[in-house]
Amino acid sequence: MSEQAAVAHTAGAGPALMSIGEVLTHLRAEFPDTTISKLRFLEAEGLVEPQRTPAGYRKYSWDDVARLRFVLTAQRDQYLPLRVIREQLAALDEGAEPSGGRQRPALVAVGPTGEVPHAEPAPTDLRLARAELVERSGVDESTLTELERLGLIATRSPGCYDADAFAIAQAVAGLAAYGLEPRHLRAFRTAADREVGLFAQLIAPLMRQNDPAARARAAETARELVGLSQRLHGALLRAGLRDPLGR
Repeated sequence: MSEQAAVAHTAGAGPALMSIGEVLTHLRAEFPDTTISKLRFLEAEGLVEPQRTPAGYRKYSWDDVARLRFVLTAQRDQYLPLRVIREQLAALDEGAEPSGGRQRPALVAVGPTGEVPHAEPAPTDLRLARAELVERSGVDESTLTELERLGLIATRSPGCYDADAFAIAQAVAGLAAYGLEPRHLRAFRTAADREVGLFAQLIAPLMRQNDPAARARAAETARELVGLSQRLHGALLRAGLRDPLGR
């Protein structure tokens, strides 16, 4: 039986099934950092179970795509670890509400066109020239030069700035409205460098393995560590400001 015939036999008269590459194309519009290794990793973790052809090729339904969107949204927007996401999916499968009191992302239905209502592409694949960064972020040329001198912003490719540089510039512009200057932000760079060193030690054993699954797990670990660090930092700031605010 040919591969096309096997797929048709697997799909039957039901909805068309997609290859892993086709699924990746649909998801990357909203989640640009998604890779084939990431999709395989999520399958290995039991978060999605695509069908298999007799030859072993993965074939995904639109329900599988919606499930992957649920996972990726929960990771991106809520920084949830895979264990929690797995529990939420299990609760959804049973028709129950997940426990824990968290607001969960919706398991959005998608159709053959791949459209998702109100979905906006994430900006992680931004590439901005210097003039574009200045115009869009709100920082001026002299401020950008100072940020680069202090090591707060750097180009990732010759003459181009990525989404992280854009986010930093926007944050600096916002803080400047309250009187904070780039020189006041050195402590942020120092603290971030310390965290990077600590987290790099945690993912180093995975990165040393010559295995795509291990590297995917390293990327997931790094993402979860960043999310947890952001939550901790925010909570510490809120707690520290209670006394000045008289709360």
